[in-house]
Amino acid sequence: MIKMPSSGRLRTNDPAGVRKRVLDATADSFQRRGYHSTSTHDIVRAAGVTGGALHHHFPTKKALALAVIGERVARAVEKNWIEPVRSARNAAEGIQVAFEQIAASFDRQKTILGCPLNNLALELALADSEFRQAIDDIYRSWRDVIADKVRADVIVGVDAPDAENLATFVIASYSGAVAQAKAGQTTSPLRACAMQLAAHMKLGATPG
Repeated sequence: MIKMPSSGRLRTNDPAGVRKRVLDATADSFQRRGYHSTSTHDIVRAAGVTGGALHHHFPTKKALALAVIGERVARAVEKNWIEPVRSARNAAEGIQVAFEQIAASFDRQKTILGCPLNNLALELALADSEFRQAIDDIYRSWRDVIADKVRADVIVGVDAPDAENLATFVIASYSGAVAQAKAGQTTSPLRACAMQLAAHMKLGATPG
């Protein structure tokens, strides 16, 4: 049974649905305005829930932010980067697919809001150790998948440490490209970095 309270907010006996709406609204607000500029009142309005419902699922703003990092930001990295790299024939192909799909998505959206992980890393990594750890864990998983793919390829002179370094280089290139894309509201930096990474990895490929 669904009831509409006098406040106009939707009440329902679907706690999972309420939790999902809160997470979706919060992730969107963090992406657009940042953690510190988003209030719980903003989230209540955007999600269309009561303050009681919000605090039932997330007692504090920090708990809500950690859930967004673990369930929304991590999922975005999984979808946009980890899955394309893992399913590709080789690391170079997976990296190019990830860059192009993200650039195409930005082109469709018309507005470039940046990388949600990078945005929160810049804002929260020094603010709280739990935030820093949660963010770093996602970066580590991201690096591991790229490094594993590189090690599986036949690349001249790429041993385990070099694979880790190359993965770090790829993510740093992407993060910088997205920052420039956000500043200029153009996907040109993404495509430029993708092209340079492709050339760099081609130079290391074993002939034949």
